[in-house]
Amino acid sequence: MKIIWLKCRTFHLVSFMKLVKGRDLASLPVVFHFFPVKEALSPIKFNRWDLPEVDPETMQTSEPWVFAGGDIVGMANTTVESVNDGKQASWYIHKYIQFFFVQRYPIFLLFQQDIVTNVSPRIVRGTTSGPMYGPGQSSFLNIELISEKTAAYWCQSVTELKADFPDNILIASIMCSYNKNDWMELSRKAEASGADALELNLSCPHGMGERGMGLACGQDPELVRNICRWVRQAVQIPFFAKLTPNVTDIVSIARAAKEGGADGVTATNTVSGLMGLKADGTPWPAVGAGKRTTYGGVSGTAIRPIALRAVTTIARALPGFPILATGGIDSAESGLQFLHSGASVLQVCSAVQNQDFTVIQDYCTGLKALLYLKSIEELQGWDGQSPGTESHQKGKPVPRIAELMGKKLPNFGPYLEQRKKIIAEEKMRLKEQNAAFPPLERKPFIPKKPIPAIKDVIGKALQYLGTFGELSNIEQVVAVIDEEMCINCGKCYMTCNDSGYQAIQFDPETHLPTVTDTCTGCTLCLSVCPIIDCIRMVSRTTPYEPKRGLPLAVNPVC
Repeated sequence: MKIIWLKCRTFHLVSFMKLVKGRDLASLPVVFHFFPVKEALSPIKFNRWDLPEVDPETMQTSEPWVFAGGDIVGMANTTVESVNDGKQASWYIHKYIQFFFVQRYPIFLLFQQDIVTNVSPRIVRGTTSGPMYGPGQSSFLNIELISEKTAAYWCQSVTELKADFPDNILIASIMCSYNKNDWMELSRKAEASGADALELNLSCPHGMGERGMGLACGQDPELVRNICRWVRQAVQIPFFAKLTPNVTDIVSIARAAKEGGADGVTATNTVSGLMGLKADGTPWPAVGAGKRTTYGGVSGTAIRPIALRAVTTIARALPGFPILATGGIDSAESGLQFLHSGASVLQVCSAVQNQDFTVIQDYCTGLKALLYLKSIEELQGWDGQSPGTESHQKGKPVPRIAELMGKKLPNFGPYLEQRKKIIAEEKMRLKEQNAAFPPLERKPFIPKKPIPAIKDVIGKALQYLGTFGELSNIEQVVAVIDEEMCINCGKCYMTCNDSGYQAIQFDPETHLPTVTDTCTGCTLCLSVCPIIDCIRMVSRTTPYEPKRGLPLAVNPVC
């Protein structure tokens, strides 16, 4: 086959279609054609300058059999540049003739023949907690792809792990593009290696979606349903579809997985995001000299509200359908939240990244303690392992000054000196009266109720969830401030003044805060108060009458 590369200032082009149609390729001479420009170049696409659209790397036009370069496409102004265009195109012309078609972007599969190479940096601390460094990060962002190791490596690893820990449950995570043979082959390999269950990664939000994997499969219920059907046909072991939170309706995806034969779902994977930009506009993580980045997966406690919503909505819509919860579990208490939300199993990653794997044992111990505490009636007022807060200053109990002298005093300046004097006089009085202080006793608590198992607490919170229309707008609350615990920082006043209803006033002399009748119970003050339980929300004793600004019957004056 003879291939002709032409360039001319009068817009000459070789069209393989027109040259080879009905001709013997071996007998083709070098042909120069002079055509009316656009008619001759049809069906090639043109840009806004009426020049053929050309890939600057391959010199290929919109028609795969047509190559162009030089001044005909406006890419060269000198003979040297035009010759270079021909040189550039020659390799791609050769590949076209030999049917060596190569995708512009590589398609990475989870098999030995297709492995990925990750970029670096790729896992960075989040900015959701501000400039906080060290362990205890509230979030991470990663742009990591699937494993760089081969499927053979992981299958061998699964076999060895099951041999060493035969009583432990091992779930193998697999990912492919939307290809029936690939999903069936990989799931069979994982099952044959000894995995107890599979997790189908249909939710990776970065990188893999560009290659037809992860997120690209998990956002379409039909694709999820079909993939689950393929895997169900291939294996006998249970499998769970790992869902993405980057959808409008996660329940429709979970329902599709169930219809496809999945034994449950994992909710949820990371949330797609851009973590932050530096002062000069460059991102972090920044890859290479060009400091390029892409949208990554946000994980950690920052996404816990999203994960809790996903778990509860699935549990309410599909009762009894097993859910593996992940997304912000960093303690036994947060793990219990997901169990109460309807999850059956907990998954932890970001917390391990913050510390190490030993936190898992801490969570198991803490969860046992939380379940044990539910059996003790005397501790029913506790919030998990936290007792109620007594009035204190800097952790020390304080007497009620108002009961001793008939008025309230703050804990700063000359008022603090008065408080100390009054407290000292009261202690001296009690000493002179030989008043005996009762000894501090700590009696052991005996469980009076059965200690609940994990299955007994799954879904306990679902009864409290519903639509906004189901909420009562009659049962209102107001804020109450404990003056003995108040440190007079003014945070409650500031937020109420600029973001609320100006319902908090400070005494002009003592600076003690007072909540007025204009309080609407928004709870902003409690949310920003630095002293735990210094502000409480209590039931409103009077009917709540919203202040509308103008009577409803009055029309605005325009």
